[in-house]
Amino acid sequence: MVLSMVNDTVSGNKKEAFFPLIFTIFMFITGMNVIGLIPYTYTVTSHFIVTLSLSLTIFIGMNIISVRTHGLHIFSLFFPGGTSTILGLLLVPVEIISYIFKPLSLAIRLFCNMMAGHTLLKVFAGFAWSLASLSGALFYVQLLPIAILVPLFVLELGVALIQAYVFSLLTCIYLNDALNLH
Repeated sequence: MVLSMVNDTVSGNKKEAFFPLIFTIFMFITGMNVIGLIPYTYTVTSHFIVTLSLSLTIFIGMNIISVRTHGLHIFSLFFPGGTSTILGLLLVPVEIISYIFKPLSLAIRLFCNMMAGHTLLKVFAGFAWSLASLSGALFYVQLLPIAILVPLFVLELGVALIQAYVFSLLTCIYLNDALNLH
């Protein structure tokens, strides 16, 4: 799956060399997301500093790859060919800002999705646990949060896998931009 993602997203003859990187990113994020589903653990990727560090490392690496591949021609990313000078005055600042915010958006996407889903799971589990301490007929009320918790757990497992895939896919897109410059 990851190999086909790399082959479909990255163009050029160097794309196979980056498969281990993308595969490692995918497996690392998948592992960190799924570990958080185990009781009494926490999701490492639900901490913003972790996702920001990971995305900044990838962003810096992609810039190094781009500079080594294209030299100073990397600045053509901010001024596409065929653009008039007047339009370039508006386009260049927008392109620079969007380029700088790529790692931030990558980090926020993973952080928010993991934190929201895992927090929801923990709230429902805590509610079910609180109801389990009750006696009498209220004890059976705990079956409702547990009935909601099981499908929610499956959904969160899917979200964990999808977020790892999305992070890896966006890394492939950034890699393609670094290797092929528009």
